Amino acid sequence: ICKRAYDLLIQRLNFPAQDIIFDVNILAVGTGIEAHDNYAVDFIKAVAWIKENLPHAKTSGGLSNLSFSFRGNNPVREAMHSVFLYHAIQAGLDMAILNPGMIQIYDEIEPELLKRVEAVVLNQHPEATDELITYAQTIQGEGQQHKIKHLAWRDNTPEQRLKTALIHGTTEFLEVDLEEVKLNLPSALEIIEGPLMDGMRTVGELFGSGKMFLPQVVKSARVMKRAVSLLMPLLESENSEKAQMRAGKVLLATVKGDVHDIGKNIVGIVLQCNNFEVIDLGIMVPTETIIETAKREQVDLIALSGLITPSLDEMVQVATQLEAEGLKIPLIIGGATTSRLHTALKIAPCYSGGVIHSTDAPHAVSCAKHLLNEAEKPAFLEKINASYAAAIALSEQHKKPLVSYETVKDQMTEKGSQLASKADSVIPPSALGLHTIDQVSVEALIPYIDWTFFFTAWEFTKPYPAILEDASQGDAAKKLYSDALELLEQLKVHLKPRGVAGLFECERHGESLKIGTAQFGMLRQQVTGSEHLSLADFVGLAEHTPAHKDYVGGFAVTTGLGIEAVLAPYEAKEDSYSVLIIKTLADRLAEAFAEYLHERVRKELWGYAPD
Repeated sequence: ICKRAYDLLIQRLNFPAQDIIFDVNILAVGTGIEAHDNYAVDFIKAVAWIKENLPHAKTSGGLSNLSFSFRGNNPVREAMHSVFLYHAIQAGLDMAILNPGMIQIYDEIEPELLKRVEAVVLNQHPEATDELITYAQTIQGEGQQHKIKHLAWRDNTPEQRLKTALIHGTTEFLEVDLEEVKLNLPSALEIIEGPLMDGMRTVGELFGSGKMFLPQVVKSARVMKRAVSLLMPLLESENSEKAQMRAGKVLLATVKGDVHDIGKNIVGIVLQCNNFEVIDLGIMVPTETIIETAKREQVDLIALSGLITPSLDEMVQVATQLEAEGLKIPLIIGGATTSRLHTALKIAPCYSGGVIHSTDAPHAVSCAKHLLNEAEKPAFLEKINASYAAAIALSEQHKKPLVSYETVKDQMTEKGSQLASKADSVIPPSALGLHTIDQVSVEALIPYIDWTFFFTAWEFTKPYPAILEDASQGDAAKKLYSDALELLEQLKVHLKPRGVAGLFECERHGESLKIGTAQFGMLRQQVTGSEHLSLADFVGLAEHTPAHKDYVGGFAVTTGLGIEAVLAPYEAKEDSYSVLIIKTLADRLAEAFAEYLHERVRKELWGYAPD
């Protein structure tokens, strides 16, 4: 079925193969019905077959179905999810719908439970389900016992306790454990390079192997940063010149013109968890700063991030300048608008030092490790370049032919501008010119927040408010929402929203729009079969409509002024979780301000829709 659907999509509809996602159905196992026993194995095999036979297609699945027969017994369900996810990811599973609160670290599952769950999930023998049902009855509803068992790690050595705290992301006993470790390891550097880095290496290995997940990694990074900050006075007093053993030094930056950094921050956290030293230059970083810092700090890798379309051109500029400088530092490209195809077509040809497109944080870490292994690097880059060539070849097969610009312009000239405004349909703005909007409170913007996209940023899949009542994700969503509302109270006090709207007379001159003394050339659709429209078509030609004017509006808003005061205490505590929530909220408030201002324009400033 997948093969037929795949062939229809790419051969008959020219649909991009990389945009096909097969939701390979996950069904319940452990039901006592023999026909169900192999469902998990069938899913894993199906995913592996799709990845091998349907190039570039993605796979997904809804995880909670798997453990449905054990509903009410969360310890067993969590273990089943973690075991299944571990094996499915190895088979090539790209994404899963899951409750991040109902997964465990694979290697931390109690051995007897792990053995019995794995037997059911992988259908290892006919008695597997009966044995798990019997065992499940011994651990069902053991809430307090489970808590006591969870704290059994406190009986270990202080070094082991530090490692466990990192893996579980808890700071509850951090200061006490550090003081005990100092008795055995009086050097702060020994503590960092010993138990702390041992813990972070384990986190990196678990994450890389699919046994640990992003929310857990963020919490682990928070513990590590807190531990280092507590050791800093001792570290400074030692005045040691011995450098920490690092996997490599990575320069991280969101390119000039782009203010988005949440994805970049996650990549930085995951790189640090894998023992990389990260120099994060932040957002809006000019090419010159990137290159100067790379030279001065002698970095091993440069990783560029971007979320908006203009960032793609900026990345090309960085690559071009790196080549002009004669540098050979490998370049990793990532962000929402980036793609392997764009990297292959536009960035890689500009730079001979190696350009790799990364899809997410764990992939960036994997790429970094290959690039810094001199034995693996040549073959890795050869494989990357081969994938670029394949992507370009595939795109050529599906490329829609373009009509020449001169032809489409002539066609539109012959038809006339049917879309252009007529004198009796133009409503002049109530007040032309610039309007400063500086008396808006955060409180006034909150009703305009689209909370669905807040949850999307945190990788929840359902819209708000339905997500809060979702059977699998609802509890985690409610916790996140509660934390967000608490932090929003601080934003009400500190943030100062500022905006400006402009309403101007506008004329069309040929293919351009003239606003005041400035003239802006407009693009026109050239794809075969399109209407060949241009934004210029929506404005009356100056020579045809001398009796009336058309108008155009624009705006700019910010809700970032004052955010430093809110972030400072959480950054001081190395609380990455709260910092990411605050930045996500500020992002949503900026979008809310745009909605608020658009309403003001419709009703008042322009007044074309007063009701």
